[in-house]
Amino acid sequence: MNARQKGARGERLWRDQLREAGFTARRGQQFAGGTDSPDVICEELKNLHMEVKCVQALNLDGACDQAKRDAGQKTWIVAHKKDRKDWKVTMSAETFFQLLREGMDCFTK
Repeated sequence: MNARQKGARGERLWRDQLREAGFTARRGQQFAGGTDSPDVICEELKNLHMEVKCVQALNLDGACDQAKRDAGQKTWIVAHKKDRKDWKVTMSAETFFQLLREGMDCFTK
């Protein structure tokens, strides 16, 4: 499987995870990167930029840098998964503390 196919598969898997959790989600437009084409779009979390990675050896710092760069003014996360492992979500400590203080409402406005 080439990298593009694996990336698309990972985005579909993450979209499905969001749907199973009760969110409306779809893959973004995959042509340019940036704020206009996130990997996955979730209507209920419109101010959250989601970078999705499905790789065995993730460069987490690089993925976070990409997510931050592409997020623009939105809050970013990296959703990542290895084969036969559970999904994990990485975010900045600032985002983590904001989530603890304000709950999910901080990403829906």
